[in-house]
Amino acid sequence: MLSGKVAFVTGGSGALGQAIVQVLAREGCCVAYSYKDNAQAAEQLEKKLSASGSNVQSYLLDILDASGSVKLADRIEAELGPVDILINNAGIAQVMPFAMIEEKDWDLMMDVNVKGMFLVTKAFVRGMIRRRKGCIVNIGSLAGMRMLEVPVHYATAKSAVVGFTMALARELGRYNIRVNAAVPGMLEGGVSDNIPARLQEKYKDYCALSRAGKCEEVAELVAFLAGDHSSYINAQAIMIDGGI
Repeated sequence: MLSGKVAFVTGGSGALGQAIVQVLAREGCCVAYSYKDNAQAAEQLEKKLSASGSNVQSYLLDILDASGSVKLADRIEAELGPVDILINNAGIAQVMPFAMIEEKDWDLMMDVNVKGMFLVTKAFVRGMIRRRKGCIVNIGSLAGMRMLEVPVHYATAKSAVVGFTMALARELGRYNIRVNAAVPGMLEGGVSDNIPARLQEKYKDYCALSRAGKCEEVAELVAFLAGDHSSYINAQAIMIDGGI
């Protein structure tokens, strides 16, 4: 489905990021992915997939480094080819009540989850506009779409992902570039590990499937949105939450 395409995934060393990289690689995509802190996980994933014949490459990147993102976009194009697919997956979460959120906490949440997405997209979309084709998938969260017992600053940042997606899709449509968001509910692993056990059980009570999702299930949705089978899906925030 994605054979011959080049993808770039931010936050490729995390639980969801690794799942996305593996599914894209399985579908025949050449996958570049970034990491910031977990170099060991990034290296292990690269070795594992390379040994199975996949074309993958990890890169160190701070997504808040604007010039670093531009340089990396140019480097990947030189080393692997023009990037057809951008997956904005990198993000963080904090579990704390509103009264305890400090200004620095708020700024960190907005910087990593929103500003980083903006900076990386701006760097990589230049080539897509020049070639008049491309696909962007942003990773949102059910926290930004439903009234849930979640940290306010995290919900706000993830709401911004959806607004960014819709506005960018409208602007880039003239260049034949699609922009969508995959919006997971609670997952096994990743940022969901920070959710208190009480809230995890509460989620399952309200979920029609009575369970948390798997990172691999979200990765399958991301791969579908990135491929040609979804060529008329644009400006959508598609929830994958088991039915809340």
